[in-house]
Amino acid sequence: MNSSPNLVVDRALKAMGKNIELARRRRGLSQADLASRMSVSVSTVRRLEDGSPGTALIYLASALQVFGDLEKLSLLMDTQTDSVGLALMDAELPTRIHSKRRGTPKAF
Repeated sequence: MNSSPNLVVDRALKAMGKNIELARRRRGLSQADLASRMSVSVSTVRRLEDGSPGTALIYLASALQVFGDLEKLSLLMDTQTDSVGLALMDAELPTRIHSKRRGTPKAF
């Protein structure tokens, strides 16, 4: 039984798992080597590489740390590149900004 919420999520997890496997193999590491460096079991590495939806996020972070790519985790939902969120915020901006002071403007 597949416990993934939907097919799109399942495919994304599988693709991420394949990318982790490829990164491991490119570095010449066996699953046992990666598991040792992550301080986890080989079966955990297998689940991570299989894209198992029940695999904890901590294992992804640990693998990224072994690969020297831990900073990529913080880029997953980087608010500075959230085009939808920024567009929604921009849509709420006022069309006109009124001066807070009333009366005659002061000379500078």
